[in-house]
Amino acid sequence: MTTLLLGQTLAFAADPFATPPADAARHDARGAVAVDAGWITDTGTADDLRARHPQAQVIDHGDALILPGFVDAHVHYPQTAIIASWGKRLIDWLNTYTFPEEARFGDPDHAREIAERYLDLVLANGTTSVSSYCTIHPESVDAIFDAADARGMAVWAGKTCMDRNAPDDLRDTAQSAHDDSAALLAKWHGKGRASYVITPRFAPTSTPEQLSALGALWAEHPDCLMQTHLSEQTDEIAWVGDLFPDARDYLDVYEAHGLLGDRAVYGHSIHLEPRERDRLVEVDAALVHCPTSNTFIGSGLFDMGLSGLMRVGLATDTGGGSSFSMLRTMAAAYEVAQLRGTALHPAQLLWLATEGSARALHAGDIGRLGPGNMADLVVLDLASTPAIAQRNARAGDIWEAVFPTIVMGDDRAVVETYVAGRPMKTGRP
Repeated sequence: MTTLLLGQTLAFAADPFATPPADAARHDARGAVAVDAGWITDTGTADDLRARHPQAQVIDHGDALILPGFVDAHVHYPQTAIIASWGKRLIDWLNTYTFPEEARFGDPDHAREIAERYLDLVLANGTTSVSSYCTIHPESVDAIFDAADARGMAVWAGKTCMDRNAPDDLRDTAQSAHDDSAALLAKWHGKGRASYVITPRFAPTSTPEQLSALGALWAEHPDCLMQTHLSEQTDEIAWVGDLFPDARDYLDVYEAHGLLGDRAVYGHSIHLEPRERDRLVEVDAALVHCPTSNTFIGSGLFDMGLSGLMRVGLATDTGGGSSFSMLRTMAAAYEVAQLRGTALHPAQLLWLATEGSARALHAGDIGRLGPGNMADLVVLDLASTPAIAQRNARAGDIWEAVFPTIVMGDDRAVVETYVAGRPMKTGRP
């Protein structure tokens, strides 16, 4: 049975970092999306789709804007309960807040509770897919994939591996990291909408032996993603230099152990050396910009100019990031770019939060508003608060209309979130 969703629509025809941003998308002030069996089957004007699908059920969202659901390309769902913890740099923050919380995830009930809470929070904010780090506990991986399956969500996740520079109760070994990851990969990868990601936390918390074991596992399963952190803070980079004195730079540590390739996804990547940038471009790796985290923990300012050279996604980085909202994250990305002398266009911000992040994750059927994509959608009220409404009323085009919601919007702007065509706010299972 086909359902027509009516409202304003905005569909990208080109990358707004490679073409004039205002020309990169088609806006229909009275558009429609046809959904059948969880997939987008048709898009266009409301009149055209009504004529082509006369028997369809119609859901009219009025002047609200229908977009692809937001794709959050780098999160730590186990840190949900410690978001907005005060006043630490990265390494102190890990030791003070992150590691004590992550130690609780060997308890399946706790892992299940946080996984379900996390996914409900992001769905309320219009996010339909995430790529998450878990903990060293296999139970934490099972919890997020089980919760995602119950909601029909596409989720990427993996056991976070650490065998040094972490508390005793959060260390595995090179062998157990390989074996646990291999077992979880076999259990979950490709089951429904689940994708397993090989996940060393970052170079300082893995021995060379563990990095090599995970590199070997990735070589055996090259269709999987590999996610880790790269060059987030300057003191972290110095630490990596001390731990791996033979490496040319931080990226070289990963490459030496088989953890560099076109399906690698590196979070943060703020303080890259020229050689690292060139090598990342050469292998077609992806970076993920985490602006609220980078400002909250004082890491630095990401260079959005890299988006013209390689695939770049956008992420909340819960819980170092200070919001579950990709709207707030887009606003922070705008602010960070301004500090680096670049004014990101609204089209570029929306692209980063949808198709840009989907491309970073090699996801071919999400992040786009067009036939052949899953009907993972967010519907935004562009006048959700009095402050936003009064600015929206003066808008001269769609970009002026949507920008106030990017800058000042929150979950109140989210009219509905659809996952595979199912309404998750008003019709949550």
